[in-house]
This record gives sequence, structure tokens and C-alpha cells, in this order.
Amino acid sequence: MWTLANPTRFLGLAERVIPWLAVLTFLTLGVGLYLALFVAPPDYQQGETVRIMFVHVPSAWLAMFGYTLIAIASIGSLIWRHPLADVAAKTAAPIGATFCFLALVTGSLWGKPMWGTYWVWDARLTSVLVLFLLYLGLLALWQAIEEPGRAARAAAILALVGAVNVPIIHYSVVWWNTLHQPASVFRVGGPSIDPSLLAPLLVMALAFTLLFILLHLIAMRAEILRRRVRALQQTQVERAALVEA
Repeated sequence: MWTLANPTRFLGLAERVIPWLAVLTFLTLGVGLYLALFVAPPDYQQGETVRIMFVHVPSAWLAMFGYTLIAIASIGSLIWRHPLADVAAKTAAPIGATFCFLALVTGSLWGKPMWGTYWVWDARLTSVLVLFLLYLGLLALWQAIEEPGRAARAAAILALVGAVNVPIIHYSVVWWNTLHQPASVFRVGGPSIDPSLLAPLLVMALAFTLLFILLHLIAMRAEILRRRVRALQQTQVERAALVEA
């Protein structure tokens, strides 16, 4: 990890990994979509609407994964001053927010035929909405504070405070009586989903995870280069001021 703390080394690794990861991501996504749309059978209760699951569930997983990644990076930024921790946290926020929004939208579309309504103030739904608002708060902080160091510290503190919501999301269906179904993949006793639906779901989850990693690497590379350009511009301004003085 500390070897990659050097931005130049990280950029070199990213340049080598991104093309191969992009190919693997789109191949996996293509296989997953084929399995989800053409191979997986309709559910005996939900019919064709069960196919929303193949987008909704991976999006929900990655919404929580993204925020967990931000929280871990925030610890690295506040405690160990890892040079790329702030970059990792800042660039993960919009990606995680997008997956969280996708989870909310697909969940609403799935909820309409199942529950008869697009939204209920269910513990799981409400806690995911809070997660989306936390993402928006982080994005707003990074935009509102111009000084990068102050913005990083403020966002890191908010991220760590909001991290308590992640286990609440996970255990909400256990702690409270909710409309949302309990865990059906990672559970004691094994998955409760039929293998004909579980296999496409796992492939789609892998594809979405690879997509998250790909987008994150691209965004981190762009953020590092943007900061270098900004540093060069500030240096030029300072030199110009010295010359004028």
C-alpha cells in the first residue's frame, strides 16, 4: 500500500491495469446481462419483474461498499496521512452515490408490483436514502471548501460519522419488522435463491464490482493529474508575483 502511496507509481500501475480491466469488465457485464435477460427464468411469484434484481442488488451492495471504502480512506487520511487516501475517498463518492441512486430507483420500480407502491418508509429503504444523502453531503463539502486540506478533513470526519449507517442498512431487516425481504444470498444455511437466479446475480455482482473498480481507477488518475496541473498553475502565479514585486 505504501509503495503505491507515490502518485507517480500509482499512475504507472493504473495505466497498465485500466485497459485490461476495461476489457474484463465489459466481457463480464456482457455475460451477466445475457444470463440475466435470456437465461434466467421468470420467478414463480414475481414473474419477469424479478430481473430488476440483477441490477438492484449489485447496486445496493456497491453503494455500501463505496461508502465503506470512503470511511477506510478517511481513516488513512486523518491518522496515517496517506498521500492518496483523500484522492481515493473523493473519487469514490460520486461513483458510490450513482450506485446508491440506482439502487433506490430500481428498488422503487421493483416495489411497485410487489408492494403496490413505489415507496414506503421502511427501515431498509429509509436507511439507504440516508446513505444517499450522506453521499450528497460529502460531494457538497468537497465543492464548498476551496482549500483541499480543509475539505479533506471535513469530508473525512463526516464520512466516519456517517459510517454507522452502513451496519444499520445491513441489519435493518433483522432488527426491525420491514417489508423488505431479509438477506437471501449471504446468510447462515446458504443462499435461499434458486441456482438458476443466483448464478446470473453473482455474475452481475462481479461485473458491477469490476465496473466500480475501473471507474474508481480512472477517476483517481484524473484527480491526481488535475491536482498536479493546479499545483503547476499556483507555482506559476507565485513566480509571476515575485517577478512583479
